[in-house]
Amino acid sequence: MIRIYDTLKSESRDFSPVSSDNTVRMYTCGMTVQDTPHLGHLRALVTADIIKRTMALGGYRVFSVYNFTDIDDKLIEKMRGGEDYRILSQRNIDEFMRFAAIMNALPFDVYPRATGHIQEIVEFIEKLIEKGYAYKSEGDVFFSVSKFDGYGKLSKKKTDELIEGKRIEINEKKENPLDFVLWKGAKDNEPYWHSPFGKGRPGWHIECSAMSMKYLGETFDIHTGGEDLIFPHHENEIAQSECATGKLFANFWIHNGMVNRNGEKMSKSVGNDSKVKGILSRWSPDVVRLYLMKTHYRKVIEFSPERLDEAKSAYSRIANALDGETASSSAGKYYEKFKEALFDDFNTPQALGVIFDAVNEINAEGCSEKKELRAEIGMMLFALGFKSEKKEAASNDKGLVELLIEVREDARKARNFALSDLIRDRLKEMGIVLNDSKEGVKWKREG
Repeated sequence: MIRIYDTLKSESRDFSPVSSDNTVRMYTCGMTVQDTPHLGHLRALVTADIIKRTMALGGYRVFSVYNFTDIDDKLIEKMRGGEDYRILSQRNIDEFMRFAAIMNALPFDVYPRATGHIQEIVEFIEKLIEKGYAYKSEGDVFFSVSKFDGYGKLSKKKTDELIEGKRIEINEKKENPLDFVLWKGAKDNEPYWHSPFGKGRPGWHIECSAMSMKYLGETFDIHTGGEDLIFPHHENEIAQSECATGKLFANFWIHNGMVNRNGEKMSKSVGNDSKVKGILSRWSPDVVRLYLMKTHYRKVIEFSPERLDEAKSAYSRIANALDGETASSSAGKYYEKFKEALFDDFNTPQALGVIFDAVNEINAEGCSEKKELRAEIGMMLFALGFKSEKKEAASNDKGLVELLIEVREDARKARNFALSDLIRDRLKEMGIVLNDSKEGVKWKREG
């Protein structure tokens, strides 16, 4: 049974899918693409990737959505510098997709963009107006927070404290300072779309509700994103979505911690963000993945070159262990502990600890037969999304799948059918199907 910490309930709960078809429907709040990806974006991506991989280990099929916010105030501000927002956003989306592939992140099923879903957004806003939860004001449309009794249930914030603390921007168009914009009336020299409310563009929060419901339904299983999105973004998503449908919006809310540098949140606003491009030019994707997974996804992670260098050394220990050709009778004992760790709220530090225990056994004096254990380490690395290298510096070596197939073939020749079947079954759990043919072993990824 997979247990997940749910931000909404503030507790860990056993997971079961909303639908009866064994499919997990998952939405990840993606980049606002006014700039190139930084390490914070990468952490959110790897967190979502581990969730999907763990669900696959648990026997579920995952249908996942990652959105791009490709129109907002920041993009328009960048456009004033002379570049069309569509060119700027496409360039940054292309860069994100390239780095996601380099990091070996499982592809999402859909990558919707806000500008491609204006009709759905407009229809969503119309529904909220008809139900009395939204109102028009001088070309804008606002959501009426006071109409939703559950406002603040995700962030645990109280509306009266928000107003008293003056944490909300004053806007004379609003009936209540807490009300948030669903549709922004067009201003001079800004992109706009036609709607029943007049020319304008969507607000940030309504985009995600419209896009997630289009592809996942009115109630879906998992909503992920950085913890900085809890308020106001995800709080507002819940309010507008549950008012529109009268149903639970997302069954589990999963939020990853921030990436800090020198104790401050890594962001463009404070000028200390580290671009993914620069990081991947210095460290391999597997090293970066290990660095991110050494800290539990819900905890803050501190960025520094020294910590990435530590991860590089740690990964080298694992890679060196995979070069051995020699067998332990312990095939499977580590793998089961490894799965238990991931099934406990995606506990990657504990899962990595299991891998290093196996590495230590390989390196232990007097442990001479290690072929099964080598295969077991390979299976665990593959399950965590490590890319392909036996050694971190050798980008052209065989991938982990080929490594496991090689060990399986050796086991079959030695008539060790228990190990051969174990590797085949574990790969199948991870979505890899083997086909033994006269030309050799072929493999493919299911789904």
